[in-house]
Amino acid sequence: MAMARVSSGLAYPERFYAAASYAGFDGSSDSSTKGVSSKFSNDAALLLYALYQQATVGPCKIPKPRSWNPVEQSKWTSWNGLGNMASTEAMRLFVKILEEEDPGWYSRASNFVSEPAVQGEKNNETIAEPVTENGNVLPEIKTIPAENGNMSEPQDKDVVSEGFGAVGVYDQWVSPPISGPRPKSRYEHGAAVIDDKMYIFGGNLNGRYLSDLQALDLRSWTWSKVEVKTSNEASQMPVSPFAGHSLIPWEGNKLISIGGHSKDPSETMQVKVFDLQTHTWSNLKTYGKPPLSRGGHSVTPTGTSLVIFGGQDANRSLLNDLHILDLETMTWDEMDTLGVPPSPRSDHAAAVHAERYLLIFGGGSHATCFNDLHVLDLQTMEWSTPTQQGEIPSPRAGHAGVTVGENWFITGGGNNKSGVSETVALNMSTLGWSTVTTVQGRVPLASEGLSLVLCSYNGEDILVSFGGYNGRYSNEVNVLKPSHKSALQSMETPVPDSVSAMQNATNATRDLESDIATVQEGKIREIVVDNTESEPMVNKVEETSERLLAALKAEKEEIESSLSKEKLQTLQLKQDLTDAEARNTDLYMELQSVRGQLASEQSRCFKLEVDVAELRQKLQTLESLKKELELLQRQKAASEQALNEKRRQSSGGVWGWIAGTPPNQQDDA
Repeated sequence: MAMARVSSGLAYPERFYAAASYAGFDGSSDSSTKGVSSKFSNDAALLLYALYQQATVGPCKIPKPRSWNPVEQSKWTSWNGLGNMASTEAMRLFVKILEEEDPGWYSRASNFVSEPAVQGEKNNETIAEPVTENGNVLPEIKTIPAENGNMSEPQDKDVVSEGFGAVGVYDQWVSPPISGPRPKSRYEHGAAVIDDKMYIFGGNLNGRYLSDLQALDLRSWTWSKVEVKTSNEASQMPVSPFAGHSLIPWEGNKLISIGGHSKDPSETMQVKVFDLQTHTWSNLKTYGKPPLSRGGHSVTPTGTSLVIFGGQDANRSLLNDLHILDLETMTWDEMDTLGVPPSPRSDHAAAVHAERYLLIFGGGSHATCFNDLHVLDLQTMEWSTPTQQGEIPSPRAGHAGVTVGENWFITGGGNNKSGVSETVALNMSTLGWSTVTTVQGRVPLASEGLSLVLCSYNGEDILVSFGGYNGRYSNEVNVLKPSHKSALQSMETPVPDSVSAMQNATNATRDLESDIATVQEGKIREIVVDNTESEPMVNKVEETSERLLAALKAEKEEIESSLSKEKLQTLQLKQDLTDAEARNTDLYMELQSVRGQLASEQSRCFKLEVDVAELRQKLQTLESLKKELELLQRQKAASEQALNEKRRQSSGGVWGWIAGTPPNQQDDA
């Protein structure tokens, strides 16, 4: 019988038989749930039993048990409920449920799993050999067909194992031996490189979000966990678990985490910063209108800004909006674009070419994966779908990419059926695709949600991948050292008219060192191939190379001069902005002073109005008193006049009587 090893490289049905053997099914037609129920809950054990029977026997054809046996009744009901489910579907569901119930089953599974006799070949011989994977020695079972009595060598190796820290093979993925405590397996995590260390943050494992921060020393290939310190300030508390976010290096000693899915999502996109010196997380304060909270988006650095596109919000709605975060002013801008933008999507790849063109490739909706290429001119903010050259890669989502000079390397991803096995490269000047290498089987490199970073090793660029999910979660590290083959091929490919404008605009900013190496390699190849060339021809080639080198140097100096001018203008604008802010501060303080004086004057005016009202009231009272006084004075005058009259009359009678005046005279008088 053929034997199988429990690993991510197993395809179906071998993977199913490995899982079934681990779960406790012995392969007989009357497999019971005794051994299974000891490992899992009753419900899970019954479902695993039903799926195993469906996969190995087919739909339930046996009659319902007549005797009252709860276990047999439950087993029959569970199996019969699957109806006419296909055998392959039952196998996949069996493995999926096992992984949900016991995520680490593959590391605890037995080394050898027997399969049905129909799966074996008579002339096959099984050999167990130790295989080193990231520092762990695992038994690997290689089935080597015997032909004419001779043992043939194993074929189609997916990953080349080399000595410690050795990365000497071009355009082929290798697995360096890793030391130190490896991080948990995961996908949809963030990855970034600072000072020869690859940092891994967050991710998704069995539906649970992670919040740990791990570091891989790219010189010693040693893992270590980054201890996060807490602070009394709420803004520096440990960050929440995230998945589907982006991790960006910043200012040489900081990591920026942007967006992502979390258990309790916020309404707007959060920006977190980890300081590698203080080992603390903090919230980055931004201004303007931030984008909606999302995950599966792309964050692409260009200059001092970050370009954010697409993703999926907390309500699973797909997005295709474009936002820019200026890292100097920490201000968000939602950009209005021209042309036809990419359809709403998430889990795509994005890159910036020549600090001007944003490229979007692939991604997926809820039911479809894409392989379209869209280009946004960041100066005119216009979308276009240029003509692509070469064999266009297959549709995919969850892939990862990095740029090396003019080449955009893309690996991994899936298409809702299987993982994508090829690593491809796009020359961003000619928009020509080429296949770098292809892996075989269900390996982590053919996974969704893996990360890919660019770093330097022994003075050369290397690509480092980590994690991913392709039926199981991975925590493996793989390395690829790209050659200049794709650059040479792009020089021989005619430039299409649809991208000639882009190529002309980007010639001034292409990687000068890559061009020089490419030209010199091409000239040397011409000299070696043509043995009949004379010495004058060699001198002519050397002169051509020298002229081209001089032209490139002059172009480089011109670009550096323009860059210096731009820097001076930027410094001047910063100074003007500082002066304007200072003037605004003075004017604001003066305005506050005037407002205070105005408030004081308004209060004094109010008091004066109250005093005037009181005086008016007193004046009205005074006039009333004056009239009353005049009336009293008139009454007094009348009273005095009447009194005087009476006095005169009274006075005349007395004095007349005294003087002896006759009464008749008194009357006459």
